[in-house]
This record gives sequence, C-alpha cells and structure tokens, in this order.
Amino acid sequence: MTAGTRASEETVDGPANQDEGALESGHRGRPSSGVDATAVRGTSRRRLPVIASISRLVDFEIDGQTVRAPDGSTILDACSGLGVDTPTLCYSENLAPVNACRACVVEVEGSRVLVPACSRRVEEGMVVRTDSDRVRHSRRMVLELLGSSVDMSLAGPDVQRWNKDYEVDAQRYGPPAPPSAAGERDRRRPGHHDVPDGLTAANVAQPVKIDDELYIRDYARCILCYKCTQACGEDAQNTFAISVAGRGFDATIATEYDTPLTDSACVYCGNCIGVCPTGALMPKTEYDMRQAGTWDESKQTTTRTVCGFCGVGCNLDLHVQDNKIVRVDSPKDHDVTHGNLCIKGRFGYSHVHPAYPGD
Repeated sequence: MTAGTRASEETVDGPANQDEGALESGHRGRPSSGVDATAVRGTSRRRLPVIASISRLVDFEIDGQTVRAPDGSTILDACSGLGVDTPTLCYSENLAPVNACRACVVEVEGSRVLVPACSRRVEEGMVVRTDSDRVRHSRRMVLELLGSSVDMSLAGPDVQRWNKDYEVDAQRYGPPAPPSAAGERDRRRPGHHDVPDGLTAANVAQPVKIDDELYIRDYARCILCYKCTQACGEDAQNTFAISVAGRGFDATIATEYDTPLTDSACVYCGNCIGVCPTGALMPKTEYDMRQAGTWDESKQTTTRTVCGFCGVGCNLDLHVQDNKIVRVDSPKDHDVTHGNLCIKGRFGYSHVHPAYPGD
C-alpha cells in the first residue's frame, strides 16, 4: 500500500456486515476508515482494505435531466460537467467559495430563496433549475447593479457574454455620479449613507492607487468578490495584508489602517492579481501599457515554463508582447503552484530584457 492511498483494515462478511461497519464509523452506506471491525465484534473474519476516499454517488435533477454526481460535490460542479453555462464572479477553483457575488444562484425545489451553486452541495433527489424566470431575473439584477456602479470594461469575455445573454442594461439606473476625490471613499464614516440625488447612479469611481512599481490598485473596478483577500489570507499566502473595510456601499478592500502597500504586511506575491476578475489589481507594467495605449492582447503570446529561482517547480505563464515579458501568471490547475507564486516568480523578470540606452 502506497503512502498516497489511505486504507484501513476492516472485516467484511457480506452486505449486512459492511453496513454494520459503516454504522460503527457514523456513516451509513459508506465504508468506515480507521475502524477495525474484528476488534469491535471480537471475532476473526477475513480482512479487506477499505479506501477512505471512496464516495457514494447521488442522483438528482438539473433542468429536467437526471444527473449522478459524487456526494460532496457542488451544484456548480455538476453544471460544469453538463456544460451548463453558469455565471461566476467570486468563484475560483483554487479558492474556497464565499458566496459574495450571487451571480451563480439557482432555484432548488423546496428552497425559499435562490441558492449559490458554487457552494451548495448536491443532495439525493434534489431538483435544480438553472434557467427559470426567477433565476434569470436575479442574475440580470446582479449584473446590472454591478455594471452601474463598477467599471467592468476589463472583465473577461465571459462577463460580456453574460451581459448579452441576460439582456443587462446598466444604463437604466441613470448616468454615473462624479468620481470621488483621492482618499474620499477611505475617509467615509462606516455605516453612514448619503441620500442619493435620484438623478445619477452611485458608483465607486476613484483615482488609481499606485504605491510602487510592481502593481496598482484600481478600486473603481472592484466588485468586492473577496478573492484577493482569500488569496492573501488562509487560502494561499497567509499574509492577511488586505481585508474589507467599511460597510455597505462604502465597503472597500484596504490594508491595515489604510497604510500604503509599502508599509503594510504585503509580501508582493501578487496572488491577489492572479485571481482578480475585473482588473482592479494588475501589474504596473500592464497598467502603464494600457495608459499609453500599447497593451494589445492580440499581439501577445503565452509561453509556459518553470520558474528558475528555486527548486519548488512553480509553473509560469509568460505573456510576451513585442519580444518583452509584460505579465506573468501561474496556471490554477498546476499541482505545485495552484495559481500562486512568490514575488520573484511573478515580478522578477526584468533581467530577461534589461533597458538599454535608446530602448
């Protein structure tokens, strides 16, 4: 038995005894792990290894189609397996679901409210509807409210497709209100709400925060998906340099006491950049090129390689334009990095193309 396969020795004497052993472990219908049935019963019977990772399958229904999925998987997992296009903004396969954006909600028969598909576990006999009028109305409202208050222009092509599919019209809330001055939103009193003028749509527009030459924070594009705080927190880096400050519409992502990044606990791993879905966080190189109008993804190539700074084996996706590295990411499905890097892997590439006089 290999170290990667956890198994326990349990006596099996037909289906009845197998259920009995499962009851001893507290899980009916599943093989127990770590329970020696002969020790419990005081008899000597044939021993068989039981792999603890085995999971039973559950049958349920999605949009009239019977589906079988492993117990413990989510509705979103099942929808992805069926090819059902489910909008997600705060979900990432390398982060724990936080149910923040509510774009993936579905209707479950017997449930009073719509449930988030990214975190709701499948159940035996569950009936799920992903395209009912109620679901479509809720998703459209979520996308409209976000579009009216946040700059979504740099969100991925999936978001643009969902806006079209759900007939999103963010302009019906009126023209955007004037942007806030630098630091104005950070100084607002938590919990206090100003009376809207009724003529413009409230928004989070504010100047870009630039503390260094590695990455920028454009909170005019922030949808509070919490993905950056998770990547900075216990899901990846465990630095906890950023968190949510404020309440309600005035809530924002901030460092402790709103100090500059250079004075915070940030270690510049850039993992927050890798999970940001709207461009609120991006490398300074990309930001400068976008400001200059030279950023052109159609001219970019992506090359996967292995980081050479240490022996961990992190994979890098090098985005190259005009023979220069303009951005570095890491694949989320890689079994070493899971999309995460350190400061060297994500930003340490200037030596590849040093600046020359006249360059």
